[in-house]
Formats: sequence, C-alpha cells, structure tokens
Amino acid sequence: MTDDGTDRAGTLRPSPLTGHIQRLLQRVRAADQRRPAVWDGLLTTFCVLFAVLDVSSGGWRTVAVDPSMSPRLVLLLSAAFSAPLLLRRSHPSAVLLFMAPFALVNVWSGAVVQAAFLQEIVVFNIALRLPLRTLAGAGGIVLAPLLIGSARFPADWNQLFVPHLYAFVFVSLLGIVFRTRKEYTEALVDRANRLELERDQQAQLAAVAERTRIAREMHDIIGHNLSVITGLADGGAYAAAKSPERAAQALDAIGTTSRQALAELRRLLGVLRDPPDHADRTPQPTLDDLDTLLAGVRTAGLPVRLSRRGTPPAVPLTAGRQLTVYRVVQEGLTNTLKHGGGHSALAAEVVLTYGAKELEAVITDNGTPDPAATAPDGTGQGITGMRERASLYDGTVEAGRPTGTGWRVRLRLPLEDSPS
Repeated sequence: MTDDGTDRAGTLRPSPLTGHIQRLLQRVRAADQRRPAVWDGLLTTFCVLFAVLDVSSGGWRTVAVDPSMSPRLVLLLSAAFSAPLLLRRSHPSAVLLFMAPFALVNVWSGAVVQAAFLQEIVVFNIALRLPLRTLAGAGGIVLAPLLIGSARFPADWNQLFVPHLYAFVFVSLLGIVFRTRKEYTEALVDRANRLELERDQQAQLAAVAERTRIAREMHDIIGHNLSVITGLADGGAYAAAKSPERAAQALDAIGTTSRQALAELRRLLGVLRDPPDHADRTPQPTLDDLDTLLAGVRTAGLPVRLSRRGTPPAVPLTAGRQLTVYRVVQEGLTNTLKHGGGHSALAAEVVLTYGAKELEAVITDNGTPDPAATAPDGTGQGITGMRERASLYDGTVEAGRPTGTGWRVRLRLPLEDSPS
C-alpha cells in the first residue's frame, strides 16, 4: 500500500475505517432488503415515541407560537405526522397528501410541533424513487401550509417557513444524490452482467470455432491418408499373386503412410491434451510440402502432375494461406482417390497460378462420375471444409464437373488481406 491509498498494482484500496463503514452499510441495506416491513415498523415506532415524549414533556411549547394549545390537539398532530410513516415507501405521495391538512392546522393554530419535520422523510423517499415532477409537487404540498401560517403570524415567518424550506431543499438534494448513485451502481452491475454474458458467449463461440477447426483438420488428415492406404492395399492385393516384390513395396508404403497419419493425429490431439508449454509445435504443412504430398498420392497409384505458373510474390504467403492451399489440394486429390472411378487411366493435375493479387489452385482429374458417392453439387463435408478454409482469407472454392466427366476444384485466394 502506497501513501496515496493504492497498492503496488495501482489499484485504489479503501482505508480500514472506510472499509468498515462500507461493510456496515452493506449489512444494513441487505437486512432492509430482506425484511423491509421490519425496518419500516422500527422507524415508525421510534418516530411515534419521539412525538409522544415531546408532547408529554411539554417540549413542544419551547418553539410553539401559541403555547396555550391543547395537548390533545398537539398529540393528534404529532401522531398524524409520525404514524403514516409506515407507508412512506409504498405510497409516499398519498402519505404526504394525508399529512397536508394536519400541517395546515399545525401552523394555523400556532402549535408548530417538531413532528412536522417528519414530512421530510417522505420527501426523501419521493426524491429517491419518483420522478422529479412529483418532487416538485411535494414541495408545493409541504411549503403551501407554511406560507399560509406565515401570513397568519407574520412576525414569526422566519421561525415557521425558513427552517422547513432549508430542510426540504437539503433532503431533496440528498435524495437525488442517493438516487443518482443507486442508478449508477445498478448501471455498473448491469454492464458487468452483460460483459460476463458476452464473455461466456465469446468463449462458447471460440469453443465451437475450435471444434470446427479440429474436425476439419482431422477430416483432412484421416480422409487423405485412409484413401492413400486404401489405394495401396488394393494395389498390393492385385500384385501379390504376380509380383511379390511390388506387394512388399505397397505394404511398406502403407506402413509409412499410417505412421505419418498417426504422427499428425498425435500432434493435433496433443495440442488439446497437453498444456501449451508441452504441446508439440511441429510446423503445419506449407506449399513446400506439396511435392511430398503428391509423392504419397503417386505411391497410392494415382498419377499426379504439378505445374506452377506465374511469379511467386516477393513476400511469401502467410502460414495460414499456405496451409489452406495445401489442404485444398490434399482434399481434392483425396476425392479423386475415393470417387474417381478407379479405372486404369485415372490421373490428376494440380496447377498453381500466381497472379498480381491472388493465387489460383486448380485440381482436375479425368475420373468417371459417381453420383452415389459424391454430392452432385459439391456440397459434401470435404467441399464444405475447403470453402470454410478459403473464406477465412476472403477466398472462394468452386467444385464440380465442368464437362460432365472428371472433377475440378478451383481455389482463388487473395495474396493479402482486403482493406475490409
């Protein structure tokens, strides 16, 4: 704690005395909110006893304009100003109207009982809870009898009118201050609740986005590698009878592909399971890994040709963009392996074209249409995943059969983020 009341982090800390007072006030407010009728009853009882004691002791005569007034009338006036306080919170305007005739009798008769100041408690509740125009009306109800009494006793107008005027102004301002602080506190609490709700919603959206990303990565990894393994297994089974050496090569390639798939899955799941400091930080695939990807596809029995056109930008694409291109090419070739028809002349081509503002990747094959296995309008899970990846960087993906045979996937990806 520093000399200016802040801790080392710069946070303002209340003094011990202020802290005790705040805790005491919080307990009082909490008790009042739990049992408001009890507090109203205690306050009303205290005021009634004060009024009765004032009458029985004769203290009212020290400030009365006419000390010869009947004590019974003084007791009635005192009770009329104190007993209705039981309803000061639920019906403050009605209570003040009820007191108005007695206030007029009080000053007209010259009794001037001190219990008349209890009207200010009602005024405080009006200032705290009701609109300001109601407070202005309450001022007229309280001050009008005093003006009439001052006209009846002009020599005592300073005693009759001025103290009540000061009391009304002070209590009104006090009520407005408390009301402003209460509304400000409620606004802060509401804002904190909305921020907490927004934080929870953002966390849920982030979790959904992360689950979608993980599902997309697992679909690409598992789908591609299983397709390669399936192609190798089919080729190995065909070659086993005629060429055992090629069957052994196919088995070796299956083992290599399986280990690669397991390594990628372990890395992906390790990010979820391990703390950030211990998670595997192996880099994600980039455009430099396309040759390795195509080599695996060729091993599975699909001839693939890669062509690069145009001039790559001086500044390399971001890691996210390179991963997007890699995954789209991977998914396109996986679809060819799964749905290309499996005929002996099946082949694919990947063309990367660098433009001035965008990179275009086109994956085509000459497979035969298979409507039972592939969504005819390109709305399968893999196509959806490719479009979601491309949309992250304002890119687009088109998929379909432009000539009725074969399959084409076209990715257009801006080289830089758009100003929007």
